[in-house]
Amino acid sequence: MNLTILSLDGFMFVLRWLHFLFGVTWIGLLYYFNFVQGAFFAETDANTKSAAIQKLVPRALWWFRWAAMFTMVTGVLILGMKGHQLGMGIFASSWGVTILTGASLGLLMWGNVWFVIWPNQQVVIQSATQAASGGSALPNAAACGARAGVASRTNTLFSVPMLFFMGAASHFPLNVTAGSSLGTLALVFAAIFLALEINALKGKTGPFTTIKGVITCGFVLTAVLYALMEIML
Repeated sequence: MNLTILSLDGFMFVLRWLHFLFGVTWIGLLYYFNFVQGAFFAETDANTKSAAIQKLVPRALWWFRWAAMFTMVTGVLILGMKGHQLGMGIFASSWGVTILTGASLGLLMWGNVWFVIWPNQQVVIQSATQAASGGSALPNAAACGARAGVASRTNTLFSVPMLFFMGAASHFPLNVTAGSSLGTLALVFAAIFLALEINALKGKTGPFTTIKGVITCGFVLTAVLYALMEIML
């Protein structure tokens, strides 16, 4: 019996499979929070919202943050194995440019999950629990909830181009040559990503406050990044 799953190619396939599995779980919950739960909380009564924050949200956030973690771990392993197999020059190819663009957005999203959304949501959950037990709500709960909301909306914004470039890596090659301005492109993308991430940490949702707005902004950001690639490569 030929156990090809135990070969190096088999290992790479398993990593990709797990990456897809964890990624679907992560992004699915991201969209649930932004497209379903947020709208429900805005319309439901205070008692129902409090009960959901205490009992539903912690469970959803557990799956959310660990799906993000294992999506990132498997993704990093895939990139490392690819570089080991084909040499680091692969990252200067069309595959490398697009996959690293998607991975950069994914890394920012992962950071927002673990270092912005989860810590702030812990405060919101603790506040709801204390209030339901007869204690006082935490005075910073509303501000923490708002900051988590901006970071979550930003992740939804990032998810649209992230998925586009992840898919483009193997299915939509770009014209990358030895003369392509990869360094300049990387700096321009870094400036755009940094500005949006600073807004996630310090600013407000602005045009992506609504569901329609964040979806529209996601497609606009994707189009801008792709146009910059076509112009600069």
